[in-house]
Amino acid sequence: MLAVLAPGQGSQKPGFLTPWLTLPGAEARLREWSDLAGVDLVHLGTEADAEEIKDTAKTQPLLVAAALLTAAQLPLANVNVFAGHSIGELAASTLAGVFSAEAAITLAAVRGREMAAACALEPTGMSAILGGDPDEVLAVVEAAGLQPANRNGAGQVVAAGSLSGLEKLAAAPPARARIIALKVAGAFHTPYMAPAEEALATIAAGVTASAPTRPLLSNLDGTVVEDGPGMLDRLVKQVTAPVRWDLCMATLEDRGVTAVIELAPAGTLAGLVKRTIKGIEIVSVNTPDDLAAAHDLIARHGSAPDQPLARIGDQL
Repeated sequence: MLAVLAPGQGSQKPGFLTPWLTLPGAEARLREWSDLAGVDLVHLGTEADAEEIKDTAKTQPLLVAAALLTAAQLPLANVNVFAGHSIGELAASTLAGVFSAEAAITLAAVRGREMAAACALEPTGMSAILGGDPDEVLAVVEAAGLQPANRNGAGQVVAAGSLSGLEKLAAAPPARARIIALKVAGAFHTPYMAPAEEALATIAAGVTASAPTRPLLSNLDGTVVEDGPGMLDRLVKQVTAPVRWDLCMATLEDRGVTAVIELAPAGTLAGLVKRTIKGIEIVSVNTPDDLAAAHDLIARHGSAPDQPLARIGDQL
């Protein structure tokens, strides 16, 4: 049983797309998507420094494009489950057949721009909480007037909200927990992002969404979504709702997933899965050199689905 995962914001690294542009058609595809996104994805993935690719408006379409570009090199017909973390859900939804790559890039660009704009309205931020008793962690977050924006599992919760609330959390952290202030523009996945959710909903209303051809997990509650418009609605709501990656991993384990491929830029989700699901086999695809291992994993752990899936290279 094989799952393919698409990473979220924070996984990007300077120059991470450079080796992919040696593949036939890759640069041309990125330039087409750049026109849709309104940002230069080739520059961002190859020449831009860490500060530039930290810009939410640029990072989000870049990550969706990277995941789709990676997936186009893999035989995904026998993949059993798709999931993505935060912005990665747009890529996962495309791979599961909900909407086109062009729609995903367009939605990612709007989402990124509008979330960046929402961050500028009021000073907010995010801090990672590592370790501690889960119930106590959530209680301390609430007491500080913050939101548990990301519940990532493996002992990791990300709190988000006002800067004063984050200062309160840092001054009195949960027992046996470590607080790390994150270098982000604002409080993602909280009510502070309401203007971005409204703007994304307007664009999403014009997107045609089909039922997933493969099981597709939702960050809202970790469930398998079977309805295309329903998934699109969840993607819009996710802008202000917490990311429940912990529940997504629980669903992967419950469904008997034995192997995971994380698409580029890989590593973050692979680490969370490794610490949560014992004995699982993982391939992180960061360069074309990793494709052989990914092909092998698909051959050994994938299974033939009931519904046919067009070759992902054609779909993208």
